[in-house]
Amino acid sequence: MRRVTSGTSRDRTFREEALPQLDAIYRFALRLTRDRDRAEDLTQDTFLRAYQSWETFTPGTRVKSWLFTICRNLFLRREERSRRHREIVSEVKEEDPRRISREPGIFATARQHDPEGAFWREIVDDEVVRAIENLPEEFREAVVLSDVEDLSYNEIAEVLELPVGTVKSRLFRGRKRLQEELYEYAVSSGIVPDERSREIREEDANQ
Repeated sequence: MRRVTSGTSRDRTFREEALPQLDAIYRFALRLTRDRDRAEDLTQDTFLRAYQSWETFTPGTRVKSWLFTICRNLFLRREERSRRHREIVSEVKEEDPRRISREPGIFATARQHDPEGAFWREIVDDEVVRAIENLPEEFREAVVLSDVEDLSYNEIAEVLELPVGTVKSRLFRGRKRLQEELYEYAVSSGIVPDERSREIREEDANQ
């Protein structure tokens, strides 16, 4: 366990190791919340919590995955509180409507040709981002952490608190969904081979 000997040392190590991950944590927060203002708040709270708990960070491990874990846990706790609030509001509304005026406001083919997910490191544009955001949450988290943020299977398992096998399964299924949505785009970009066109050319050559 890290032992911080002074406030100056704490500030320096936090600034050198944690702050460079600010953009990555914001991107992850944005994928979780799907709202820029909420993502900014979540990112700020993540770094505040990380600073307060800095002495618990283990030297030699990746600070990036540690910060992702904090960010996700904060998000889940907020979602749980929000869910409970909505349930309470719903109960009150059902009991007496007058007591409340309103409620509160990328694969099978890709895996064969791109087993390490290099596609996503080469190309991340608006169309791909939209496709990722449309994934179910369980797949979206795994794809973002692996193919956008470059975490290992073990690191993703730690962040999501899942077995490594489950992480691999979610990645495979998430990438397959992305392939289905982005296949034509991937073919036109030359990232994924156009298997149908190749089959036609081979048939013509054999005639």
